[in-house]
Amino acid sequence: MHQHPVSATPDPDDLARVSAIFKILSEPIRVQLVLLLIGGERPVAALVEALGQPQSTVSRHLGLLRSAAVVKTRRETTQVYYRLADAHVAQLVLQAFSHAQHERLGLPDHPAMDALIGRAR
Repeated sequence: MHQHPVSATPDPDDLARVSAIFKILSEPIRVQLVLLLIGGERPVAALVEALGQPQSTVSRHLGLLRSAAVVKTRRETTQVYYRLADAHVAQLVLQAFSHAQHERLGLPDHPAMDALIGRAR
């Protein structure tokens, strides 16, 4: 995925949006929903079954993800299907898991870190 240059003094709107994304992903069930949707569009019933949570709980969290523009919906007769709004949030969550696994397993940092840090300056 293409990386856009990021300034150490970002646009205030971008900074607010980044903070909002991290806030909306602060609940484990929402992260699980994103992980499930990385595999593609799914109906609410499939998400409820996969999470083993009540439909009201799953629907509430999906509503929050939708209001934050993380997911989009499509209605087909009586079923509502959810999908990720774009690939950026998927990459963010996958990178967060990679980071968590590195910490848990005590793995060394990737050699590309210097190049990544250089882009953020």
